[in-house]
Amino acid sequence: MKAKQVLLLGICAMLLCPTIDAAERWLEGYKKVLVIGAHPDDPETMCGGTMIKLREMGVEVVSVYFTGGEAGIPGKSHEESRAIRTAEAKKACEVMGVRAVFMTQIDGNAEVNKARYAEMKALIEAEKPDMVITHWPIDSHRDHRVCSILVYDAWRQTGYTFDLYYGEVMTGMQTQTFAPNHWVNITEQHDQKVKAYYCHESQDMPLVQEWHDAMEILRGMECHTKYAEAFTKQVWTE
Repeated sequence: MKAKQVLLLGICAMLLCPTIDAAERWLEGYKKVLVIGAHPDDPETMCGGTMIKLREMGVEVVSVYFTGGEAGIPGKSHEESRAIRTAEAKKACEVMGVRAVFMTQIDGNAEVNKARYAEMKALIEAEKPDMVITHWPIDSHRDHRVCSILVYDAWRQTGYTFDLYYGEVMTGMQTQTFAPNHWVNITEQHDQKVKAYYCHESQDMPLVQEWHDAMEILRGMECHTKYAEAFTKQVWTE
């Protein structure tokens, strides 16, 4: 009886955990994807491997930077920091082979108001994506939460014209209570992803790599591969 119970548990685990094939299939059919991150380096660290994989699949990928990282370099003015960090983001996008777009919010002072709702909606309407990836809304960083809220509102206001997925950044330190339901095997894209986010030389990238490598190994274990990125899809509701 004990052996049968162990066998049953093993079968249940296999059924519940996604296979590598299942971790890839949901990406099929998309033509244009926006990844909207709060700061320069957020899109790359959150889902750089997936961005590279999508581009390899022939999908148009756009990396959208919600702020210019104005508060991200101690001792530098907002103008100096923005110039440095946007240049780093452009280099990272060159490594990934994707297009960069910069919005006008200010790092550390992101706003939720009527004008900012309209700005996000206008950007998404102009780009016409069929998938958008952004921050999970429960996060210790205020800018991440604001970015997520504005994207969610644009998703509703545009009539759910694109699929909305949430990703994770430095889970535990920033992203909180994240429970993924979609995975992407990024084992082959991992090194290029790391190269992309190391373009952000003004930031503490060794710490970021330590944190994200651990996350990607964990998500890889969940879908039976070495490295993976994980997402949760927002379900349409009225």
